[in-house]
Amino acid sequence: MMSGSGAPVAYILKRYPRLTETFILNEIRAMERLGETLHIVSLLPPEPPPHHPMVMEVRACVHAPPTGRVGKLTLLLRAHGALVAGMPLRYARAFVMAIGWSLTSRKPVSLWRQFARAGGVAHLCRAHNVRHVHAHFANAPTTVAHFVHLMTGIPFSFTAHAKDIYLSRPRVIRRHLGAATFATTCTGYNLMHLRGLAPRISPEKIRLVYHGIDLEIFRADGPATERIQASARPLVLSVGRLVPKKGHEDLISACAALRSRGVGFDCVIVGSGPLREALSDAIARQGLGDVVSLRGAMTHAELIELYRRASLFVLAPRIAEDGDRDGIPNVIAEAMALGVPVVATDISGIPELVRHGHTGLLVPSRDTEGMATAMQQLLADRPLADRLAREARRRLELDFNLWTKTRELQVMMAEEARAATCLEVSGELPEALL
Repeated sequence: MMSGSGAPVAYILKRYPRLTETFILNEIRAMERLGETLHIVSLLPPEPPPHHPMVMEVRACVHAPPTGRVGKLTLLLRAHGALVAGMPLRYARAFVMAIGWSLTSRKPVSLWRQFARAGGVAHLCRAHNVRHVHAHFANAPTTVAHFVHLMTGIPFSFTAHAKDIYLSRPRVIRRHLGAATFATTCTGYNLMHLRGLAPRISPEKIRLVYHGIDLEIFRADGPATERIQASARPLVLSVGRLVPKKGHEDLISACAALRSRGVGFDCVIVGSGPLREALSDAIARQGLGDVVSLRGAMTHAELIELYRRASLFVLAPRIAEDGDRDGIPNVIAEAMALGVPVVATDISGIPELVRHGHTGLLVPSRDTEGMATAMQQLLADRPLADRLAREARRRLELDFNLWTKTRELQVMMAEEARAATCLEVSGELPEALL
């Protein structure tokens, strides 16, 4: 494993730790194992427990805002004051840019909030000699990273995921892409969309880095055949926040169709969110109270035990009315890593991992009868289910290994750091850093 360059990297996240963002936690853990010194900036106070046990493995210092308004305001005023005194020209340029952006922003108050936060982050980065800033999600965290870059000259990059891409204004994304040293995204589907949004930017600047899975933690404990023999009724598992884009309503309808065909099974949906009451009503309305159950959010340790009991993993993502959609949900990869055969819908980047007939079965979004048929096929044909599970694990080992994917990101950061150092030595600073 390669070692870090010494000077730390700052990660800017909307909230840390967060139970639903295990892909970020995995990346941070891997970065530290690869030798990087990190500082984690949480723009909002940490999410209350439960937290994944892996949070305890992270050594990085976590910087979160004070809970009281007075303390928060005092901290920000001191930080901005230090920047004005220490880097007046850069700060003035950032302030002028913020004025211009706010005039065309749909949410100018939010933009100024990110400017205020950026002052605190910029002061922190200077105090800790941060060499690079990386943000996750192309909305608030990346806006803060962009302002930090303007205030300090520290290069930044960002990872774009799903909602942040499709619900943000194209001009804002283009602005960030133009200033960042590089940007990554977690699906080829997103990659083509981002490159299409910014045709004047070199395609090489926007790169594909799949979310990696820690295959040592997620290890299969035997073929799916053993799972179904161990239980009178096979367990169908689904995991995801209870929000429209996850399509849990469609899964519930597919379960109703499957039961009407005389198939015996239990279905557990793990997750929390605003649709819990509506989903409970749908389960009751279709008479599925003895078949489908809703569980709250779980830690990784709890979820792994449930994966190991599952005969089938099913996820039914769809494009929500506001355009929100998934990338490649990490839970699909987790299920595959643990040897659970998968049925999913064919939207967004999911077909990049779930290759129909090879690593799982795909059905069109909202096709509940088709989903029921795919579920029935894998529950009945265990040799097929086992073959798909084996192929899925091999696919993960080739293209979704956590250490390989994180090393790719680390190399990008190191290359940009070397390029910036060469420019400083030669006296040639790019216009974006002036």
